[in-house]
Amino acid sequence: MQAPQRDERPLRVGLFVTCLVDLFRPSVGFAAIRLLEDAGCEVVVPRSQGCCGQPAYNSGDNAGARAVARTLLDGFADCDHVVVPSGSCAGMLHHHLADLFADDAELGHRARHLAARCHELVSFLVDVLGVTSVEARCETRATYHDSCSGLRELGVREQPRRLLASVDGLELAEMAEAEVCCGFGGTFCVKYPEISDAMVANKLANIVAADAGLVLAGDLGCLLNMAGKASREGHDIAFRHVAEVLAGINDVPALGRG
Repeated sequence: MQAPQRDERPLRVGLFVTCLVDLFRPSVGFAAIRLLEDAGCEVVVPRSQGCCGQPAYNSGDNAGARAVARTLLDGFADCDHVVVPSGSCAGMLHHHLADLFADDAELGHRARHLAARCHELVSFLVDVLGVTSVEARCETRATYHDSCSGLRELGVREQPRRLLASVDGLELAEMAEAEVCCGFGGTFCVKYPEISDAMVANKLANIVAADAGLVLAGDLGCLLNMAGKASREGHDIAFRHVAEVLAGINDVPALGRG
């Protein structure tokens, strides 16, 4: 991995693992750690961390969201930065965490301080650390799905493509409407299943048209949604978090595959 040389102490980076990664795809967390350590960071994973509060927040339950997000204020207090392998959770922390504690002067100040230090993983590597390439290999034709929160709340688009261009053997083919929602949207797919299914069907059609055997994204929720649809439809397509490919973790079975 190529990153600028630093003379000062290593940045102490707290990894916010996210619920989906912890429960369904721990390899994404290990990939994130590898990428951050290769870039010269000291990585810590506070055991006290819980949910970012987004499901409750999006459902109007601010009290419930505040209760679970409260653990983050203490867990990441001594970190220079907090990095998240999810645009959705990173967007929640960066843009909405402070809203949960707006009525408390002390907690509000701590929440704003934490929010300002929160970053999506790949954008942190590129925009903050100045990483320009990775040492990884993945011989396949892939396409990339832009997750809604990462793209629209955090401006994550060119950063993953820039690093993927340095992966040996990887051919990246852009699908049509890569920036259009896959239909997951957290609780959206539960509240509006018919609309969600139609959206992911459109996404799958664009994936198939791109003739790619691998689909990459920065949010595990999107990947699980798309992989589930592809599997139900019998398509032999693999789905991976972008961090896994950038970190060279190819020995973990991919999501999907009919």
